Amino acid sequence: MVKIDLKDRKILYNLDLDCRQSNSQIGKKVGLKRDVVAYRIKRMEQEGIIKNYWTAIDAFKLGYHVFRIYLKFQDIPPDIKEKVIDRFIKHRDTWSVYSLIGPFDLGAIMWIKNIQKLFQFYNDLLDKFGKYIAQKTVSIFVQGDEYEKTYLISDENKKIERTKFSIVSDDSIAKIDEVDYKILNEIAINARIPLVELAGKLNISSQAINYRINNLLKSGVIIGFRINIDISKINLQYFNLRINLSDHSKRKRIIDFVKSNPYFKCLNNTIGYSDLEMEFHIKGMDTLNFILDEINEKFPGSIRESFYLRTRVTHKERWLPESIL
Repeated sequence: MVKIDLKDRKILYNLDLDCRQSNSQIGKKVGLKRDVVAYRIKRMEQEGIIKNYWTAIDAFKLGYHVFRIYLKFQDIPPDIKEKVIDRFIKHRDTWSVYSLIGPFDLGAIMWIKNIQKLFQFYNDLLDKFGKYIAQKTVSIFVQGDEYEKTYLISDENKKIERTKFSIVSDDSIAKIDEVDYKILNEIAINARIPLVELAGKLNISSQAINYRINNLLKSGVIIGFRINIDISKINLQYFNLRINLSDHSKRKRIIDFVKSNPYFKCLNNTIGYSDLEMEFHIKGMDTLNFILDEINEKFPGSIRESFYLRTRVTHKERWLPESIL
């Protein structure tokens, strides 16, 4: 665990709201001079608290759907497991691939335009590696609501309203051209890159790039510039809580109850696998059990079963399909 103070936490919080803010802008909000903000950010990068800066891109707006595949392995040699993971990593439209702790060993999220191609990929995977797969499931991702990390600036008992970043599967499609894609491709995993540096890479004026980024924000293709924090450095763990309900009509009320918790970071709306999927940054299993106890006390008899997944290793994460153009 790395020791950080409230000023560091406020910097992290503001970077997660918009990591393209200047150090001067952050300094005004935090109450520090620009150079001090720069020093603290650099220190947290070196300590590994800040892993990278990324752009939240809504590929639903580009005509994609999202499918998630979960696999439970059996008697699989390490080299074969690596081949399975590599197959997902190399797919041009893989959003993320991660090894798991929980009911499944591997999860993958995939941006898909042509469902027939997903069917072919899935069946080819099973043809080659099916004997090593004990269990499998596929779900459709339709909306993600990501809440501000208010736990960085408030204690866990303080209930405050938090705005959210959302990606939603709907009929609104935005058009982008090759230049837009090149910009998105650069900032997808390096959201804090200066405009001047980006202009040099793409041989386009910084003014033109700024104009295009603003248009991508207005169209909803870009929904935010975020920060990837190694939460283990601040004594927190990631838990993905899955709940199947006995009384599905209580779903919305449970969400409204839980979302005021500052450690609740994301609600995933899906078809298949589970009725409720909630992501938390919390201290451990005791806290997760406390959250479940609170839900059971508030909504007795509503939960039929619950389980959790934890990410052991993230092999790939990229919020932009590679086959757009």
